[in-house]
Amino acid sequence: MTHALIVIDVQNDFCPGGALAVPEGDIIVPGINALMDQADAVVLTQDWHPAGHSSFASSHEGAVPYEVIDMPYGPQVLWPDHCIQGSTGAAFHADLNVTRADMIVRKGYRSAIDSYSAFFENDQTTPTGLEGYLRTRGITQLTLMGLATDFCVNFSAVDAAKLGFDVTVRSDLCRAIDLNGSLGAAQEGMKAAGVTLD
Repeated sequence: MTHALIVIDVQNDFCPGGALAVPEGDIIVPGINALMDQADAVVLTQDWHPAGHSSFASSHEGAVPYEVIDMPYGPQVLWPDHCIQGSTGAAFHADLNVTRADMIVRKGYRSAIDSYSAFFENDQTTPTGLEGYLRTRGITQLTLMGLATDFCVNFSAVDAAKLGFDVTVRSDLCRAIDLNGSLGAAQEGMKAAGVTLD
């Protein structure tokens, strides 16, 4: 058992009609489900923000969504309120096969710091525990998919490669926000880190 599928943030708020909808975010779900039986392990990640999270534009007076501010850990995009703990928006898409998941990693639950990556919060030092889980199961190969290519998939893939995993991103099973050209930059960054874009 050496291969895991890492499914990033396929949640209602990132799908059409959600608070931070990624275009076509829902059409990747059947393809993701179809791959689950081929993997030795399936891990789902879930954005899980408390209300009033510091990454929400609404938490900063006069700020607007998609503005970038400086936080103690570096630049932070301010987002519309999304994936609030326990909300319908934070729930997985209804068609996603969650029963196949061996593990669910919740991230972004600390109010003062955002967490794009499945492996580290945005300070790049606070771990989520996913690396330890994969290592104790002897998993070395990761295939990533989900939402959004240029943020949470990108950060997760780059971190996984830095940690020494063999990483492939299934681009056909991802969708991007593409904020001011962020998709192209993310693709180049993943390639530079040694990630295979399939």
